Amino acid sequence: MPAAISKNAIEARYLAFLETVTHVRAELHRYCARMTGSALDGEDIAQDALFEAYRKLDHFDDTRPLAPWLFGIAHHRCIDFVRRREMARGAEDPLFTPEAAMPTEPSTAVGAAVEHLVLALPPKERACVLLKEVFDYSLEEIAELVDSTVGGVKAALNRGRSKLPTSAVPVRSSPPPDPELREILRLYVERTNCRDWDGLRDLISADARLRVADAFAGKLADSPYFSKYETWSVPWKLAEGEVDGELVAIVMRHDANEWTPYSLVRLHVTGRQIDCIVDYRYCRWMIPAAGSISVRAAS
Repeated sequence: MPAAISKNAIEARYLAFLETVTHVRAELHRYCARMTGSALDGEDIAQDALFEAYRKLDHFDDTRPLAPWLFGIAHHRCIDFVRRREMARGAEDPLFTPEAAMPTEPSTAVGAAVEHLVLALPPKERACVLLKEVFDYSLEEIAELVDSTVGGVKAALNRGRSKLPTSAVPVRSSPPPDPELREILRLYVERTNCRDWDGLRDLISADARLRVADAFAGKLADSPYFSKYETWSVPWKLAEGEVDGELVAIVMRHDANEWTPYSLVRLHVTGRQIDCIVDYRYCRWMIPAAGSISVRAAS
């Protein structure tokens, strides 16, 4: 949820809008996650795209299908995100260059396999292959979404398909985990599992922000966040882990006699204090869409 949205805004018309796009929400996230290589970044972009669409509803031609319009907004946000990430790193990410994965023979992968292989492609080719092979958009629809022509889309598809790796799924390189974040995450998980709410608050700055997708955006102090978890009726615990290469707290639920990942919590740390918590508890599509999930065993 964009940080600029107030709690009141979330409670009213915007929630009604989200209800109308429920049918496309998971697929929109899936597309953004594959474009960025991260289920977490993908969800943030999808949420931003949905809010942008909400603001532009008065200009939407409701005789047209809604899903392509939403995908178009999300696509441009994905491209902007990738460009900003490349600039922030100070060098082009090798996974976004055509030379990233050149097979000796064209890949024959289709459907679900393709969406994990496209990380090897530059953004336009990645988008065209995803939209065609995974989401089954027509050439004309893809051309409109990516601001190209049908001929341009065909060329991008041919280039992209020829570059898909034949077997191993490429993994987006990530910077080494921040030791400060790792230590704060460890304490956050440990104290949460002990239900040490006072000790947990010691880790968090007084003006820390909280975003709970589709439920709250504002100051943590203004939210009954921890009490919601404390009164959760199902058995749960937190675990340290990585999702698509990023350190996160993974909410584990006890189902069918085993602990399984249920949702994710992202922490932002500055000066050994948490200044932002992003909770994806209501985004149930994120765990299935993640490219990789690893849960660290409790010590």
